[in-house]
Amino acid sequence: MRKSYRPVWLVAGTGALSLAMTTSASASDLVFEFTNPSFGGNPFNSAHLLAVANAQNNTTDPDAVDRSDPAQQFLRTLNSRLLSALATQVTDLIFGENAQDTGTIRFGDQEVSFVRGIESVTLTITNFADGSVTEIVVPLLQP
Repeated sequence: MRKSYRPVWLVAGTGALSLAMTTSASASDLVFEFTNPSFGGNPFNSAHLLAVANAQNNTTDPDAVDRSDPAQQFLRTLNSRLLSALATQVTDLIFGENAQDTGTIRFGDQEVSFVRGIESVTLTITNFADGSVTEIVVPLLQP
């Protein structure tokens, strides 16, 4: 004789279905938020996003200077010192003991000329190598 388990399954299934129907479902609104702080996202994400971007960046600058090359480092240091000496010379001519009203100093392909006015000093830096001209106006302090 065979036992039938069908009624037990039917009762259990009906009970589970009625239990599911009596519990209320709750939901909340979906809210979109940007991750990137540049677009209004959480500002604490910026360090992480920058680190991820830097880790993925595998490009190199073709014009980058090799900082480990001693010859290049020596040339940069020498150029910096020569330009510093030139700046000191121009400053002494304009503001030193024997200050001049006008003057010109030539250094390689660079020429620095200055004109002292009543309220300011106008410096004109001319690069003969590429033809560029830069003008700087420095106000004079009145005692």
